[in-house]
Amino acid sequence: MQFFDFHHHDFNNEFGIFNLKFKEELPENYFSAGIHPNSISNNMEEQFLWLKEISKSEKCVAIGECGLDGLIEVEEKLQEVVFERQIFLANEIQKPLIIHCVRRFSRLIPFRKISKVPIIVHGFNKRKTIGEDLLRNQFYLSFGKSVLYNVNLQEFLREFPLDKLFLETDSADFEIEELYRKVASIKNLELEDLLQIVKGNLQNIQISI
Repeated sequence: MQFFDFHHHDFNNEFGIFNLKFKEELPENYFSAGIHPNSISNNMEEQFLWLKEISKSEKCVAIGECGLDGLIEVEEKLQEVVFERQIFLANEIQKPLIIHCVRRFSRLIPFRKISKVPIIVHGFNKRKTIGEDLLRNQFYLSFGKSVLYNVNLQEFLREFPLDKLFLETDSADFEIEELYRKVASIKNLELEDLLQIVKGNLQNIQISI
């Protein structure tokens, strides 16, 4: 069985979406490219030129991770400007957005109105009310290692709509198969059925694997 890792930092992972950073070596497999809030700097125009060029690659399946972060020193308005530019780029090339959001979910939701492509919040591990608010606004959610031990997150997942679901390792050191097995158990699904659901969700956001 192959377990698709929706968002990861392992250059050698052959079945998932590698998170490519500015001027990093291109992987041979699928990747996303974006300007993370904590990567915002004085050479923004150079970064955007790089992003516009790299996003043309067939292997680039999404823009991101990008978004908003309330724990870093980058000025909030600047974060929003950079995020908005990436949304416009995603709209232009019709590729989905992978979102990084920390303590700014209320500010994130209005950006949904700008986007004309699917938006996936990666590494979701927040309280149920935030998740429900995101679902009401047509966000997809990708879950990671926290599901293995966070009981509240497991309860949220139990009723979570399968057509909005992705699974990922992010930068955590564990096997993605363990996460798939845990979620299949929580959802009372056969493992193969969960794999097919995730594959269908990828197709729904215009990613073919």
